[in-house]
Amino acid sequence: MSFPSRFNAWVEPSRAPGVAGSGICLTHTTIFMPPLLPMRRALPQPKSPVYSPVTRVTIGTGKISLLRILLIVNSFASSVTPRNTVLVHQHLARHHDVQVVETNERGHATRFAQDAASRGLDAVVAFGGDGTLNEVATGLAGSDTALAMLPGGSTNVFVRTLGLANDPMVALTQLVSGLEHGEVERVSLGQANGRYFCFHAGIGYDAAVVELVERRSSLKRLVGQPLFAYSAMHSWFRSYDRQYPHFTLDIDGRHIPNGYFTVVLNTNPYTFVGKHPINLSKAASLEKKLVVVTFKKMTTPVMLRTLYSALRRGGLEKSSSIDIAIDVENISINFPAPFPYQLDGDYLGDTTSLEIKHCPEALRLVRPSITF
Repeated sequence: MSFPSRFNAWVEPSRAPGVAGSGICLTHTTIFMPPLLPMRRALPQPKSPVYSPVTRVTIGTGKISLLRILLIVNSFASSVTPRNTVLVHQHLARHHDVQVVETNERGHATRFAQDAASRGLDAVVAFGGDGTLNEVATGLAGSDTALAMLPGGSTNVFVRTLGLANDPMVALTQLVSGLEHGEVERVSLGQANGRYFCFHAGIGYDAAVVELVERRSSLKRLVGQPLFAYSAMHSWFRSYDRQYPHFTLDIDGRHIPNGYFTVVLNTNPYTFVGKHPINLSKAASLEKKLVVVTFKKMTTPVMLRTLYSALRRGGLEKSSSIDIAIDVENISINFPAPFPYQLDGDYLGDTTSLEIKHCPEALRLVRPSITF
């Protein structure tokens, strides 16, 4: 029996499905949730798993082994359903010891991931959107527990950047292959005011767009990307000030006095519009330092040229309107008036000061070689 130290839940492994006390038994895992942390709903019980007589070894050795895995599920995410949650759990539990938890609030996934790392679990599988993924990565950074991902959101930028399918059940096959063949490597992350990000940080305009989307979060699951398009147009024409700079930047000591909108890339593409990637810089990679793209003007012609280059040419070029810095380690962003920012598509509020840095080899990441 183990008692996680950072959240109000405890887990008791068992070998057969059933109900014990006030907990919910999922296959061979019983999840006990006290009144302070209720589960939103009981998930349907899958069939009992068939265990393979394999030898337990540490993930990353290239041998198929019995792994201890925590599956973190955000059931509010756009593509997560009770049915595919059970199917994911069944598939993982065929040969591995799997515990399942659901998130109930912001920051919950980080606490679950931190506890999994403190207990020395082999991997945490994040099943949700990019926000859930960010929280889990934040909880695992600096530990030996690996992060694996399943797409459950509306865009799933990081999952698709790694070449995984955007369908959770197809991606599951890729993920299991990566886990069982030890396809795990250390990758870099970015960090903004102490919080990690996997693929990008947005300062200014796109953060204002994300904030507008989150105000209508009840529509996000139903409408999806059209809501982002509406919010982008609304922010552009009505709510975001494009006449005056919003912040100043110091990029590895180089000063930019007139920042309107900045994206700090840890990977490329920046995002996806349907099946089409929005590529801001091919120089951005998990194996390299950060890339900083700053818009020093925000006129309609500049943004139309930007969209064309990002969609058709594979990236932007430095100009009088756009500054591009590569291999960046440290960025300081400041202004007397608060400006909005977001990390991995998660709006984090307004601030007058933001310190961003590159964190090499911060996270163990499952990167399956089978890609689509």
